[in-house]
Amino acid sequence: MLFLFLVGLVLLVLGADLLVRGASRLAVAAGIPPLVVGLTVVAFGTSAPELAVSASSALSGQAEVAVGNVVGSNIFNVLFILGLSALITPLAVEQQLIRRDVPLMILCSGVAFACAVDGTIGRLEGAGFVLALTIYTFWCIRAGRRESRAPTEAVAPATRTRSATWLFDVVLVVAGLALLVLGAHWLVEATTRFARALGVSEVIVGLTIVAAGTSLPEVATSVVAAVRGQRDIAVGNVIGSNLFNLMGVLGVSGMVAPTGLPVPASVLAFDLPVMIAVAIACLPIFATGHRINRWEGALFLAYYVAYTIYLALSATGHDALTGYSWVMTTFVLPITTITIVVVAGRSWRRWSRDPTRR
Repeated sequence: MLFLFLVGLVLLVLGADLLVRGASRLAVAAGIPPLVVGLTVVAFGTSAPELAVSASSALSGQAEVAVGNVVGSNIFNVLFILGLSALITPLAVEQQLIRRDVPLMILCSGVAFACAVDGTIGRLEGAGFVLALTIYTFWCIRAGRRESRAPTEAVAPATRTRSATWLFDVVLVVAGLALLVLGAHWLVEATTRFARALGVSEVIVGLTIVAAGTSLPEVATSVVAAVRGQRDIAVGNVIGSNLFNLMGVLGVSGMVAPTGLPVPASVLAFDLPVMIAVAIACLPIFATGHRINRWEGALFLAYYVAYTIYLALSATGHDALTGYSWVMTTFVLPITTITIVVVAGRSWRRWSRDPTRR
């Protein structure tokens, strides 16, 4: 069972890597600007494991894993990946993320919650998410080409260089997809066995083990980008991946699920609101100097640890759960909220007094 789980994870990461490499080369050869490739192809490619696992879970009737994987991955991406990356080095935040992509992530999170209120994300709602992703991707490509001053000149050398190897890139994409499908199948199978053996609900396993495992490509991409000084890529990859999880993974899973995608009551009552809160918290933190400082990264990591502890206590029915929840809601959350509001207010005042920062 453990061997099956580890092999599934390895295949997912390897498949995502091959898919990202091949798709990125094909996109550049097709004339798509590198910035847009990073926001769409790379971010979506690193989220391919989430898509493979959630769609496979939905088709096999294990919908709790599918929903938990999406919600848990979005929480993990922001709190753990951005937190760890910011601890390595403060991260730069592009203006367009603050103005466009983060607000869109908040909107999509709210829409997902609204769709789940009745306990199910139906096929029509799933199709709506997929349509929204299609429009968003098309708009990103169009805006990227419009903002590029000389797209033809910039892309032509790459096109000529890659023209002889396009078949190899297609093979990479196909091989990556095949590995993703196989790895997802084994990972879901092992996860289900874990849950049954430990007596833990599948949604808890999906929110933690599966969510962290399928987010390994995002971890690698963002951490490496932070180490190499490509700090905007580290942030853009996370936001783009979260958008793909909400519109693509949740949408496709809702469409392929035989009777729609049921949402567990515990996820609706706690985990979805946490996902929305995490998305909202990004806006003031990103806007403070257009960067994520080390202390803010540490704060993100601390909250992910606190969230994981809560899930563990809840899954085991531990007596400490009541006291832990009281401390978090009475002291930790209010103090954190006040701190973020004060920091955001100071940053806004500095920005409004200095026209060059606009």
